[in-house]
Amino acid sequence: MSTPSTGSGPAPSSAPADPPGDQSAGYTSSQSAGQSALLRQVASSPAVVGLLAIVSALVLSSILILAADPEVRYTAGYLLNRPADFLHAAGSTLSEAYSSLLRGSVLDWRATTTVRMIRPITDTLTNATPLIIAGLGMAVAFRAGLFNIGGQGQMILGAITACYVGIAWNLPPVAHLLLAVVGAALGGLVWGGIAGVLKARTGANEVIVTIMLNSIAAHLLSQVLSLKAFNGEGETGNRKSLAVADTAQYPSLAGGSFRLHAGFLLALLVAVAVWWLMERSRLGFQLRATGLNADAARTAGMSVPWVTSLVMMISGALCGLAATAPVLGTQKSMDESVVGTIGFDAITVALLGRSRPLGTVLAGLLFGALRAGGTAMQAAPGTHIKIVLVLQSTIVLFIAAPPLVRAVFRLPERQAHRGGADSSPASVPATPLAAPTAKEA
Repeated sequence: MSTPSTGSGPAPSSAPADPPGDQSAGYTSSQSAGQSALLRQVASSPAVVGLLAIVSALVLSSILILAADPEVRYTAGYLLNRPADFLHAAGSTLSEAYSSLLRGSVLDWRATTTVRMIRPITDTLTNATPLIIAGLGMAVAFRAGLFNIGGQGQMILGAITACYVGIAWNLPPVAHLLLAVVGAALGGLVWGGIAGVLKARTGANEVIVTIMLNSIAAHLLSQVLSLKAFNGEGETGNRKSLAVADTAQYPSLAGGSFRLHAGFLLALLVAVAVWWLMERSRLGFQLRATGLNADAARTAGMSVPWVTSLVMMISGALCGLAATAPVLGTQKSMDESVVGTIGFDAITVALLGRSRPLGTVLAGLLFGALRAGGTAMQAAPGTHIKIVLVLQSTIVLFIAAPPLVRAVFRLPERQAHRGGADSSPASVPATPLAAPTAKEA
């Protein structure tokens, strides 16, 4: 009987190894896939969408500038015969328009003195100050899923309170300024808190409530300006207050030749405080959780009515604080147009900044530059100052509709990931609430 062989037979054959060329091809393929994924992630980021929105706004505005220029229209009549004339006229018109915008907002390189040369950048920072502070107030509300359209009324209440403290009270310099600033914040807090409490307790729509409060605040300002405590005369025909005391005014940052004041430093401090509030504090986590999914936040034990009320108070306080820029800084008094349209422009600033503190600061600087350069741009031949409003409006158009920008430039859809959701009220996703990490809690 034979025994089976145990050792000398051939070993089982193993799978053949990939040739060196196949290994190299596989590595190259995976590397290319990683690069493609990175490019898709960058192309779909909110920063790229915002940048392309600005570029699109510039393109549309350029078309309108060219269409409004008589020489460009004339040369366009014989474009096919002499295209060089059209290109020269179009290039000259656009270069003059946008160089005027830069000279009015950044640096006037044609100025003969240093003061006039650097004044544009200081005007940009001055104009950006209230936009940044009020924009941060809007951003706080947006991150909580609330649409605070009442920044205008909250700024008016802040202006009234700051102006009264600056006129009626006689205090030492530092204390006087601090109390005027705190008073402005409290005025906006109360006005924003009304909408917040009504939203939390009765479910009233914050958009409708804040619009009505804007109207009430505008009429209140008109009545307040007729009081003797503000205009010193008690005459209804006088629609401008007395100047606030020197002790309640923001100190100048660049000397008497410039309008830039310490309110700009306050705006930067507010931006840092809002960043810490939203990204590092427990309240900030509750705020973001409520904005993402209020039902899930309620299930997790959070008091959604309390968060709603507090967020609207904070948002209103920041808008009220923004009113100190004109009342205590540039204008140093109060009239019916003291806040202009800053309360509404702040909504645009927050949307452009994606409701993030850094983005809001940059957006505020951009809109401050557009405001400062608008007057110089108007002086350019064939350019109307309204073109600045067109720039702002088209930026809003593209920012408010990210799918439109992605469709025009054929950008990939953004992949959902933690913390990357858009924070504007129109784009708050209804996703389940994730448990807080140690850092967030």
